Amino acid sequence: MLDPLRLSLSYPQTLALLGTWRPAAIFTTGGYVSLPVAMAAATLRVPMLVWEGNVVPGRSTRVVARLASCSAVSFVQTCRTLGDPCFRTGTPIRDLAGTDRLAARRRFEVPADARCLLLFGGSQAVARFDAAVDDALPELIGRAVVLHVTGEDGFDAALARRERLATDVRPRYRPYPFLRDEMYDAYAAADLVVGRAGSSTIAETTAFGIPLVVVPYPHAAGHQAANARLVEEAGAGRVIPDEEFDGPALLDATAILGDPRRHVEMAAASRGLGRPGAADAVAELVLALAERRPLPGPDEIERLSREGMGAPEGPARGSADAPGEGPGDAPGEARTA
Repeated sequence: MLDPLRLSLSYPQTLALLGTWRPAAIFTTGGYVSLPVAMAAATLRVPMLVWEGNVVPGRSTRVVARLASCSAVSFVQTCRTLGDPCFRTGTPIRDLAGTDRLAARRRFEVPADARCLLLFGGSQAVARFDAAVDDALPELIGRAVVLHVTGEDGFDAALARRERLATDVRPRYRPYPFLRDEMYDAYAAADLVVGRAGSSTIAETTAFGIPLVVVPYPHAAGHQAANARLVEEAGAGRVIPDEEFDGPALLDATAILGDPRRHVEMAAASRGLGRPGAADAVAELVLALAERRPLPGPDEIERLSREGMGAPEGPARGSADAPGEGPGDAPGEARTA
């Protein structure tokens, strides 16, 4: 109840801070806490860029965008809400340069000729993911080596689940409480990702050109559902509603691993959505504002977002150089974004 009062008091405080710091430009990801900053920046004529990663921006972000000099978005549809000037940069992620698929597979002990499934549920409500894996695991490990990021709360149960497997197939299920620096190697090793529909998950998966099974988090004001629909409409993934995600649904979705033609098509669609150079594109917009020079054109931002950062080493997924693409074989074992 006190938030409106706090926000109103924040405006003169922000004016004073910006007057002291005299920033050349401001970058914000929106949200209600950015409202006093946006108002103060507009008053002091400090150029500001607002970045939005979801298809449907929140109300506060829509207000901030009206005060900002320009907007950057992950999905072009968002520009219809935020207005011009608006640029599709994608979601900034870490540099992919030096990521190598074969080296990543060796790191996770995934055989070169095996399919690999990466599964993680984010930081919220992962119990549904754990239950689905628990139900499907005996059949699932017959299709792929499973890298399962469980979070701390689900890790002990995952270890117990692994111990229940026969000794000879136990190495095909690899649970981890967290993957930090190793996460990009996990992406590089994977042939299919099962995860939520957050902006970062979609950005990282498509930067690697991996098909995606998307289970939108149901309590995010519909943001993830809208993100997931665009992935599915692009042909890069399949959406399963949270309440329908169980063992049979997981097995049905992972059937793509046994359909090389469909897998290659979805991987190509995923690469089409990917913007591995998003950080470079956003940085170029911020620098243009800070240096008071004209904003780059949409074509330049498109080029930077697609090419600005390195891609994983190795031939493209589905190319003639990629093994495992013949009828009945595993999907290709190397790709670039």
